[in-house]
Amino acid sequence: MRIILLGPPGAGKGTQAVRLVERLGIPQLSTGDMLRAAVAAGTPVGMKAKAVMDSGALVSDDIVVGIIADRIEETDAKNGFILDGFPRTVAQAEAFDAMLAEKGLKLDGVIEFKVNEAELVDRIVKRAKETEARGEPVRKDDNPDVFKTRLEAYRTQTAPLSAYYQSKGTLKTVDGMRPIDEVTEAIRGILGR
Repeated sequence: MRIILLGPPGAGKGTQAVRLVERLGIPQLSTGDMLRAAVAAGTPVGMKAKAVMDSGALVSDDIVVGIIADRIEETDAKNGFILDGFPRTVAQAEAFDAMLAEKGLKLDGVIEFKVNEAELVDRIVKRAKETEARGEPVRKDDNPDVFKTRLEAYRTQTAPLSAYYQSKGTLKTVDGMRPIDEVTEAIRGILGR
């Protein structure tokens, strides 16, 4: 299965991706991890990415899609993969779809986590307080101001993917505010496994 998980930060995509990896036996692909691995391996596309990153610029969509194209050829991804955090824009989605088509592949599902943003901010504040109470360092992403900035970036850049995938007939939604196990069951129902 080839699956994309969409939704704002804090919606539970990462938690559900871990459960999908366990259940389906396919890898979760992180663009950041893939970029670092391609650079470390010295692949042609990795060398391009390194040059861009060394200059302080953002890696282009073409390079990111090239790295994903290389990664999905690896043995562990032959039966599918889960993407969480990519694509971030409609342009990336279009480039990704074109790459999949060139390989004779298609997505099996795009699952969007619908959330109440005000409740989501409250969830992050609560998570930060619980982390502090345990004496653990609070993730930078769990700072309410940082989180609100990330949420705004999601709204402007990534939220338009909903309409893109809806128009292709591949978008399904789950209520990301439900308890974790209920979200897992909803995804299982969508995927049929």
